[in-house]
Amino acid sequence: MSISISNLSKNYGEQTVLNNIGFEIGEGEVVGFLGPNGAGKTTTMKIIAGALSYNTGSVQVCGMEVKDNTLQTNALIGYLPEQNPLYPEMYVKEYLLFVAETHGIEKGKDKLVDELIDKVGLRPEFQKKIGQLSKGYRQRVGLAQALIPNPKVLILDEPTTGLDPNQLEEIRNLIRELGKDRTVIFSTHIMQEIKAICNRVLIINKGEIVADYTDISKINLFDENNLQFEVEFLNEAEISGIENINSISPKGNNTYTILATKDIRGDIFDFAVKTKNKILMIKPVERSMEEVFRSLTK
Repeated sequence: MSISISNLSKNYGEQTVLNNIGFEIGEGEVVGFLGPNGAGKTTTMKIIAGALSYNTGSVQVCGMEVKDNTLQTNALIGYLPEQNPLYPEMYVKEYLLFVAETHGIEKGKDKLVDELIDKVGLRPEFQKKIGQLSKGYRQRVGLAQALIPNPKVLILDEPTTGLDPNQLEEIRNLIRELGKDRTVIFSTHIMQEIKAICNRVLIINKGEIVADYTDISKINLFDENNLQFEVEFLNEAEISGIENINSISPKGNNTYTILATKDIRGDIFDFAVKTKNKILMIKPVERSMEEVFRSLTK
């Protein structure tokens, strides 16, 4: 396993930030780490990256306990923190060469930096000072510095915050590409990114893991206690006499949205036959990813 966490707790005084959490992430997984503000996402990522201590539990990166092997595990991790600390007065290439030197890379560092400049799409701006770059290009610099040690694990804390739609798509494509040959864990508040990038989702709330979707395609987008259906009749209908319906909302053109506590599609068909009406369309309506997230973290 690239990352293995068990019984991890973190306290600040009497405040519990992480409460006995655990999960494992294998090689080649691209994992979205979701949670409301203050849920413990950044704290967890900092602990994995060796930037923050922990009170109890075990945190292993590539089989090594982080607190006992910080230098070794740091060498395996590329970390882009939320605030992306950069030196605005340094030129892009100058900064990346400096980062390579801090990793002890001397031989071939120029070639490495040039390759990364191309890989993250910095070539049009690489001769500028970092302070002259747009937010999107500064994020690319942050990604490049995280990739310099050729990490087996890449940790990205909200890497797309503040980007415009074009920049979002470019960074998403880059993260997808990076995930082909390394483990990636990144936090985000943008639900579209989960479907666009991830093959797995972890959701944390109030310091506890509340969901772990190891296959994003199997996320339950239906609320079993409040199923929603959209029905279109040939003629106007006054739906009555059907149990387990919570509400009926007309949408126009003989179409209705129905909320029910069970699957009532058969009952709707029986109603149509009884009233000599015809059903042109009936379908269950999925919840959005945002609704799934809210139901788990409200």
